[in-house]
Amino acid sequence: MKINPRTPEAMELFMQGTMAFSRAELAGIRVDTEYIINQIEVLKQRMQALEDEFKETTFFKHWEHSTSKKININSKYQLSTFLYHVKKLEAPKLTDTGNGSTDEEALQQLNIPELNLLIKKSKIKKAVDVLQGFYDEQVDGYIHTSFNLHLVTTYRSSSSSVNLQNIPNRDVEMMKICRRAIIPREGHQLIEIDLSGAEIRIAACYNKDEKFIYDIVHGDMHSDVTKQIFLMDNFDKSIPSHNVLRAATKNGFVFPQFYGDYYKNCAVNLACKWGELPQGKWKRGQGIEIDSPAFTLSDHLIAEGLNSIDKFTDHIKKIEKDFWENRYSVYNEWKELWWKLYLKYGYVDLLTGFRCKDIMRKNVCINTPIQGAAFHYLLKAFILLDTLIIKEGLDSRLVSQVHDSVVIDCLPSETEYIIEKTMQIIQEDIPKLWKWVNVPIEADVEKCPINGSWAEKEKYFK
Repeated sequence: MKINPRTPEAMELFMQGTMAFSRAELAGIRVDTEYIINQIEVLKQRMQALEDEFKETTFFKHWEHSTSKKININSKYQLSTFLYHVKKLEAPKLTDTGNGSTDEEALQQLNIPELNLLIKKSKIKKAVDVLQGFYDEQVDGYIHTSFNLHLVTTYRSSSSSVNLQNIPNRDVEMMKICRRAIIPREGHQLIEIDLSGAEIRIAACYNKDEKFIYDIVHGDMHSDVTKQIFLMDNFDKSIPSHNVLRAATKNGFVFPQFYGDYYKNCAVNLACKWGELPQGKWKRGQGIEIDSPAFTLSDHLIAEGLNSIDKFTDHIKKIEKDFWENRYSVYNEWKELWWKLYLKYGYVDLLTGFRCKDIMRKNVCINTPIQGAAFHYLLKAFILLDTLIIKEGLDSRLVSQVHDSVVIDCLPSETEYIIEKTMQIIQEDIPKLWKWVNVPIEADVEKCPINGSWAEKEKYFK
């Protein structure tokens, strides 16, 4: 397999992207400074209340009595020592230095109710830091973020002063609190164009797996795998509780598998995080409801012969084997070939003309070309839309790029036109320019009310 590195094409993309980003930086993102000041104070009060409540728990008092040092509840080292050396708990995961982890995922898996107070406090602290960053960097009510194309080894973007990628996106409440601070120019509205599904589709451009392509275009891989994982012949994604299981499968198994995770982590995430089941053996009546309050996930899985996390993990191991050896065997062959080429040459070439040289683990090596090219697709759309706005003298402005989406500050009379032209660029214009695109690239559009904040966005339907 040989990919011709189109270096001049890659250089041109980044030169044009730098110019388009510079115009977005100059336009700036408007923020509500009064809201920021008030919200920071509210959040600090919430943090203090959580800390006070935690210090009244039996857990904290045990921690306090276990050491002669003054307890700093923000110290990950002290908490790790208490959990894994004093209480002798088994660490769900380890840090890079081999110590027991105290990140959110690890604390959730320990399933200690008192730790939820620390988890919540940590989430609020992150939101406070984001809002404080907004306030510190704003000039006359506008943030002029720097968008960088030279810092990430996968040739994706980053941002600084402020880093917009630090805005919480998993905790819905904290995400909305932070996004509420971002507002349009007076009389305008914000719209967001999201290419979050692009990486999966770009993967198909590399591996050319016919079953994978069919499932992207015509099938529903998430529903199919949900039936396998949760042993549900009667699965119906129109039922809210069943759709939760589909979301669990999508985010707890399918996407993690594509990004190089393995069955043990997937099993714990599916059962304990998404399914709300405990570690160890299960009893009836545990976990999320799947049909009625009287019938829970544990009721169903126990009836199917899976009565513990260990048995469920063995089940997920079989699902993983089927996923790669049967369902997407061509994709799996591409992964192995890509890894061998990297080991031989020490680099990977992207379809967009970039060459990535770095020391990579296998999953990083496989994900790098996919993540890089997916961002470049978004960047190309950003450039073409920026060009259109300048050429036609529109009042709307591109103001941000965060992860897989762009945010546009639109004059309401131009909003429909901007959305129409953006979708044309994504779905028609770029595939004509980049012949290697072999599946449709889709985008989601969300629109905020006139003078409404970024937190008020709603899905756009035409």
